[in-house]
Amino acid sequence: MIEQQITGAIITGIKSLYGAEVPAEQIQLQKTKKEFKGHLTLVVFPLLRVSKKSPEVTAQEIGEYLQANEPTIASYNVIKGFLNLTVSSYCWIDLLNSIHKQPNYGITAASEQSPLVMIEYSSPNTNKPLHLGHIRNNLLGYSLSEIMKANGNKVVKTNIVNDRGIHICKSMLAWEKWGNGETPESSGKKGDHLIGEYYVLFDKHYKQELKELEGKGLSKEQAEAEATLMAEAREMLRKWEAGDEHVRSLWSTMNSWVYAGFDETYKRMGVDFDKIYYESETYLEGKNEVLRGMKEGVFYQREDASVWADLTKDGLDEKLLLRADGTSVYMTQDIGTAKLRFDDYPIDKMIYVVGNEQNYHFQVLSILLDKLGFAFGKGLVHFSYGMVELPEGKMKSREGTVVDADDLMDEMVNTAREISQELGKLDEMTPEEIENIARIVGLGSLKYFILKVDPRKNMTFNPKESIDFNGNTGSFIQYTYARIRSVLRKAAEQNITLPGEIPTSIAISEKEENLIQTVAAYASTIQEAGTTYSPALICNYIYDLVKEYNQFYHDFSILREENADLKNFRLILSENVAQVIKTGISLLGIEVPERM
Repeated sequence: MIEQQITGAIITGIKSLYGAEVPAEQIQLQKTKKEFKGHLTLVVFPLLRVSKKSPEVTAQEIGEYLQANEPTIASYNVIKGFLNLTVSSYCWIDLLNSIHKQPNYGITAASEQSPLVMIEYSSPNTNKPLHLGHIRNNLLGYSLSEIMKANGNKVVKTNIVNDRGIHICKSMLAWEKWGNGETPESSGKKGDHLIGEYYVLFDKHYKQELKELEGKGLSKEQAEAEATLMAEAREMLRKWEAGDEHVRSLWSTMNSWVYAGFDETYKRMGVDFDKIYYESETYLEGKNEVLRGMKEGVFYQREDASVWADLTKDGLDEKLLLRADGTSVYMTQDIGTAKLRFDDYPIDKMIYVVGNEQNYHFQVLSILLDKLGFAFGKGLVHFSYGMVELPEGKMKSREGTVVDADDLMDEMVNTAREISQELGKLDEMTPEEIENIARIVGLGSLKYFILKVDPRKNMTFNPKESIDFNGNTGSFIQYTYARIRSVLRKAAEQNITLPGEIPTSIAISEKEENLIQTVAAYASTIQEAGTTYSPALICNYIYDLVKEYNQFYHDFSILREENADLKNFRLILSENVAQVIKTGISLLGIEVPERM
């Protein structure tokens, strides 16, 4: 690559000019800012200790050396302590020829020796449908998995389904009391939506019971202790853990309804998993590990028979691991799940995609696993992300005001269809093509809008803002891709056969050189996104590439260019921009249409 060649020349130049050896890491070469002339900028400040001269003089001397001794450098200019280098045109054409010969440019394939990365995402409860928060989680988890694959890792995408516990029993109890045998088939509702309604119904009746008890003069705490509905739910959980046949059968039936609903939502969202774990199958493993820890003196038991971990020496507090009645908590289950995963796979890195409200939980989990003697404990990675809201405010599942993932996807597809029709982008399409474009644009806009935000930040999702054919949106990127495909189709219709290589002697513009430089940056962007766990970097890169291509498309003729070599160059450049858009946006789980 050009940067590596120039870095080598700079190192040689420093030795020639100042008699000093400097490591490649000390050479800070970056893309030149748009307001200055040049392609690459050398930051000379770290080199002053060997030059023993001012920043301006050091930059000037290195620039003179490079122009005299390195053929890739066409010219240079100095701005204070920055040496701006202009790379010869032939180098950019050479680079484009090299990229053009690599159908999977920027993507590193995994080998037998590649590290295995397991990424956990989604983690739904089986008492309600997936909601807007799950959408951000699923999109981040899936995209991170694809980015890690693109960096040459073997990846196992995993899901832990919270299929047991008091919250599940609330839905079950409500269905038993007020369901009248209702099923997804009899109601015409998706299974996860149906069960979610009974979770909300439980909460409604429970609040009513508390209100009545408080009306009789009981305090809030007394009312909660006296409430029979919650006591029945706890009793159902105890029966479940004891293996009660009736409770287990009801649990299995209702969960099967939910899984069918989840599968539909996941498929539509375009996410999948290689291995699904269920808490009902992992909590006992965790319980056994906690009991082992208690026997070995790692944990301790209180008078009420509950089991705790004392983490005060680690700068934290005491953590409950088993309740007094012997039932487990989330932490117990996560210990069991972690152990099973490392038993099942030779994991080199375990990444949990979970919201930032669980930062403390994963800090504790890492310490507990380490205390239990698991070597992998300290190496767990919590990919912590911020909350997502709609302009109307926060979401609450108990009150039934949650924004369902299914409803939001419906709204996005409908909005995409309406906006596309208003703009005339669906003219002359069949009904099937219109629906396909609406789906691709609607879901692509949803995914891009969520993934372009730094994962660590909270965000507000605005459906209308996300579909704009002229802004930093998925639809703008998709439209640009379709535009390029249209140009390439017209070239094929004109029987234009593209050569394997572009002659390096042709004269190209600075704007075209900059566009090649941006295309070439795709490989390093994927690497950085993998190192920093940031799909947002891919989004921002593709948006910059698309903006730059649209300026090029506006300023230069492609098919009407009279010079055949220049026409072929612009077609090959367009083809490689399209290829990078397609592969890059696929790392975000987004499809691109061939025409719009």
